[in-house]
Amino acid sequence: MHIEEHKSLKTYNTFAIDCTARYFASIQSISDLKKVLKSKIHRVTVTNCDLNYIGSITIDETLLDAAKMIPGEKVQVVNINNGERLETYIIKGKKGSGEVTLNGPAARKAQKGDKVIIISYARMSLSDAKMFNPALIFPNNDNILM
Repeated sequence: MHIEEHKSLKTYNTFAIDCTARYFASIQSISDLKKVLKSKIHRVTVTNCDLNYIGSITIDETLLDAAKMIPGEKVQVVNINNGERLETYIIKGKKGSGEVTLNGPAARKAQKGDKVIIISYARMSLSDAKMFNPALIFPNNDNILM
């Protein structure tokens, strides 16, 4: 990977708009990057399943902030109770509510009260991956951080 400072992005966009990136990383191929654990919410309790919602997982904002996850981020959800795995995206829930709701088709993969692990990944260079520390959080049975 090669990193440049203050790089013009004019040649990299469709309309040749001239803007500058403070840092620009170029790689030979996506295989140069390693996919590593970025964040994990471990053994959180499913508080609701809403089959009639359009999709996703709603997570208490407090848990998102602690795990360094953001709304719209792709996550893997692993159900400890039944072994199901699924991928979806995050919707921000009410701060301090303890909410973890599987929405839409994902609601078929869990039941209220199930324990799940919510995982996100990031791509980075091998050297960065060796030094990276993922955000791991361990809420209690009420999905509250102690």
